[in-house]
Amino acid sequence: MSAIEAFRNLPELNFIEKDVETILRDMVSGYEEAYFEATGQRITLASGDPRRIWIYSQALKIYGAYQLIDHTAKQNLLRYARGAALDHIAARVGLIRKEATPAIATQKFTLSASQPGATPIPAGTRVTPGNGIFFATTEYEEIPSGETEIEVEVTCLQEGEAGNGFTPGQINTLVDPIPFVAATENTTLSQGGEEEESDDSLRERIFLRPESFSVAGPTGAYEYFTRAYSPSISDVKVDSPAPCEVDVYFILQNGELPDSAMIEAVQEYLSDETRRPLTDKVTVKAPEPELYDIQATYWISTTDQSMAEEIQARVEAAVEEYILWQKQKIGRDINPSKLEFLMMQAGAKRVKIDSPAFTTIDDAKIAFEGPVDVTYGGLEDE
Repeated sequence: MSAIEAFRNLPELNFIEKDVETILRDMVSGYEEAYFEATGQRITLASGDPRRIWIYSQALKIYGAYQLIDHTAKQNLLRYARGAALDHIAARVGLIRKEATPAIATQKFTLSASQPGATPIPAGTRVTPGNGIFFATTEYEEIPSGETEIEVEVTCLQEGEAGNGFTPGQINTLVDPIPFVAATENTTLSQGGEEEESDDSLRERIFLRPESFSVAGPTGAYEYFTRAYSPSISDVKVDSPAPCEVDVYFILQNGELPDSAMIEAVQEYLSDETRRPLTDKVTVKAPEPELYDIQATYWISTTDQSMAEEIQARVEAAVEEYILWQKQKIGRDINPSKLEFLMMQAGAKRVKIDSPAFTTIDDAKIAFEGPVDVTYGGLEDE
């Protein structure tokens, strides 16, 4: 188990264990005992007794105070800290939360015909796939004389995930006309856009921060620096196939594979002399997809007949959850038991999985779904 996995599996911790019923019981018994000591008479506060009702109202306030104390104490622990409290913990080790970043893509501009002189593509030239999303060129470029096209980088003008996921050819409308430019389209998937860094991402960077106090070298150091490049990076695996050779594999949120531009950017970042040991040859890669099919049949109990449609919808969602779960971690084995568990948890009475079979995946690969065929077999007696 890696250090980060051990951190995620730390046991739950509560500073105050009392629940409201325990507090009420202690307060009622304490009142009854104090009354006896003061008067010599034994009383029992029934549930409708005004004094018990008043004590109950105070017990609720005390319980709320206990909860606040427990929450406040936990905000000093990396495992539980949230929001501003986590930002202050990050500041102790010299980290700040990453701001939202825009998506990027490679955009091709094509002329109607070659021109005798260079055709400028001004910085800030906007293109769009529609739906109110705009991308713009980041630097001045030009199509040389005698040529008809050029590929340049464009950046989404809206930070966050809104600009992600446009496949090649979808960003195809030129907003700012350029003489002789007849067509434009993206040639790569737009990706890399990320909302402000989440608490979970910042928490893991804080935990790995000590690994960065020198240049990279240990596995944890390479993992830290790779994650530090962008909050959109969700998982990293580091391997050394030979002495002084380091292979770094990474994926983006929701198991998305990085494109060549993202890989090159991370390669350059890790190769900086302030991060890479002089003797290390670092190669950054995307993990190789290991494809699997899903062929399964499930049945619903006749006792749940009135909920059959709802259960079918939940089973479909469970299959999607499984597909996402499989590709959220590099090297995660293809495990049909997880699929069966999720489908049963969704309400299926019985599940028959023909595919996939359990398959071990190495750290250079990631499980990706192929054809998905999940059949509802009907109602079945218990």
